[in-house]
Amino acid sequence: MNRRNFIECSAASALALPLVGQEPKLPRKAMPLDIVMPDGTKLSTSKYAGKVCAIEFLFTTCSHCQEASRHLSALNREFGARGFQPIGAAFNEGAMMLVPAFVKDYNVNYPVGVVSREKVLEYLSFSTMVRLSVPLVAFLDRKGNIRYQSNPMGQEVLHSEARMRQIVEELLKEPAGGAVSKVTPKKS
Repeated sequence: MNRRNFIECSAASALALPLVGQEPKLPRKAMPLDIVMPDGTKLSTSKYAGKVCAIEFLFTTCSHCQEASRHLSALNREFGARGFQPIGAAFNEGAMMLVPAFVKDYNVNYPVGVVSREKVLEYLSFSTMVRLSVPLVAFLDRKGNIRYQSNPMGQEVLHSEARMRQIVEELLKEPAGGAVSKVTPKKS
């Protein structure tokens, strides 16, 4: 690398550093997210307005993601009739071909499709310079606000079945409708 390229790369890295360490503001209004399903159709998260949603951004080949999907499937069986909706969004290489086997092998009982890494970063308000660890989970209240989400390096505590259950039960108790919630979320 010549001196000029080194200086340009260093300057770009220095500009990105403040963004890498910043945690996204919570709660915040969730943007619509289109997920491409294995059959080629698009599933928009806006379809689930008024429901409590958990969006798992995952790699189909990741054992931690597989475990989180099992937890979300169990919670879907328990709370789905009360307005809970998990959604899977895979973004690993070859995900479009791997999603059907992932759903079958891990008995996933909710929609799982594919998104790009760029969409994951945008949805979670992460810098493009950030290094990610999966799974990444965002919990939305009935008003469409992201109330809890993983940090870029993951949050094992947020991915435990007990913590997921606690969040889902808390959010299901709240009414639907209205603007961005004024509730301050607890640290996960």
